[in-house]
Amino acid sequence: MHTIWKGSISFGLVNIPIRLHSATEDKDISLRTLHKECHTPIKYEKVCPVCNKQVEKEELVKAYEYTKGKFVVVDDKELEELKKANETKAVEIVDFVKIEEIDPIYFMKSYYLSPNEGGVKAYTLLRKALQESQKVGIAKIVIRSKEQLAVVRVFENTLLMETIYFPDEVRSAGDVPNVPAEEDISKRELDTAIMLIDQLTTEFEPGKYHDAYRTALMELIESKKNGKTVTPKERDVPESNVMDLMAALQASIDKTKGPAKKPAAKKKRAAPAKEKKKA
Repeated sequence: MHTIWKGSISFGLVNIPIRLHSATEDKDISLRTLHKECHTPIKYEKVCPVCNKQVEKEELVKAYEYTKGKFVVVDDKELEELKKANETKAVEIVDFVKIEEIDPIYFMKSYYLSPNEGGVKAYTLLRKALQESQKVGIAKIVIRSKEQLAVVRVFENTLLMETIYFPDEVRSAGDVPNVPAEEDISKRELDTAIMLIDQLTTEFEPGKYHDAYRTALMELIESKKNGKTVTPKERDVPESNVMDLMAALQASIDKTKGPAKKPAAKKKRAAPAKEKKKA
């Protein structure tokens, strides 16, 4: 697995040399834009609309637009000096919390952490301590010149770091328009909705979920590559004349009836370590 960063994790005075590896990958299929007439890939050129000419790379500068049409230019040397002054090769754990206290809206990207030379014992110690305490570490790290907040936890016996948003990067739910206040929901409607949820509740098995669109697109590409003409099959969407909420809930329950689903297993919590009796 490719190493994208080398540094260390620190908590207290403990320092663990580590390597960082991407834990996920984007499997989206990338399509190029071609000229319809000759199937040549289209080039995208940088053009200044005021000077009405193409701009070369050495003529470009970076700037911050602080108000419409007003910019503060920051040159590459200033950015490099700022980067050097703030970039440390360390994941500094500043707090430990229960992961249940962190809402999933904060999570961004996941990275595997592996021990670097001389870090195996300390890595194993942190992993074991997190497992036993049932806590995760809240850490700060600088990646690609940006300071980020992160969670360090254990995933399948490997330390995993997940970057998370800072609180001011998460938009307020109160700003979402047209969110209803409490509605007049009857007890019968609520009980039926909960019954439907219970019938659709199962254990989470990630392997059973697949990207149907990506699979269909690859099949289309392979068929066209082999000179075949393919007409994508449309999904069967059952017609429904259900107009009211209660009838829709009941129809959904009737549709889900069948072999009982395997109920979600409750995770057992690790028993706390027993203290040694004093002599």
